[in-house]
Amino acid sequence: MDESKLRIIKVKESILEDNDADADKLRSELKDQKTFYINVMSSPGSGKTSSMLQLIARLRDEFRIGVLEADIDGDCDTRTMLEAGVASVQIHTGGMCHLDADMSRQSLREIGSADLDLVILENVGNLVCPAEFDTGAVKDLVILSVPEGDDKPLKYPLMFEKADVVLVNKIDAMEVFDFDMSRFTEYVRMRNAKADIFPVSAETGEGFDAAAEWVRSAAREWLGK
Repeated sequence: MDESKLRIIKVKESILEDNDADADKLRSELKDQKTFYINVMSSPGSGKTSSMLQLIARLRDEFRIGVLEADIDGDCDTRTMLEAGVASVQIHTGGMCHLDADMSRQSLREIGSADLDLVILENVGNLVCPAEFDTGAVKDLVILSVPEGDDKPLKYPLMFEKADVVLVNKIDAMEVFDFDMSRFTEYVRMRNAKADIFPVSAETGEGFDAAAEWVRSAAREWLGK
């Protein structure tokens, strides 16, 4: 075979570069629109929805809030949000395990983000695909639950490299599981020196005042308040 005729097309790299450019464009649009968009990522069962409800309860008097719920199928999380009186739109990804910038743009248009100060995306539940695709969010929030173990930053480095803030949920179950918070923090710091880390319990509400203050400060800065 003539090696000079061999052509290699790096499709994934090209797709990611195109998406990154679109994500930057979306952030610029949201800045002009004065909408703070935060991307929440975690494994299934870590407590994304319950954690979001804890944050929203502490922020809803100050910000007009909407939620985008992304799943391969199903609408139970959207129903939970709507029952809590939170504007919410369900996104079905058609088998894809992540959202990208264009999916975000379509979903933000659907929920009417121009009339919202804060939009929270509950991304598809896994620690791999969502980390690879920039959604156009202003900040990335990662939730890890105590039962998952403190070694996850070693196993899923990109997720923790991308995180602006990490919530360690289910600390009320700490005594039942072999989870070392200082060891987890050390592993995160190996990947990310800047991410803020908050131990929380969506069951009891512990730690969420501080976590909500982090979101409040980031949103105010973005919105110019």
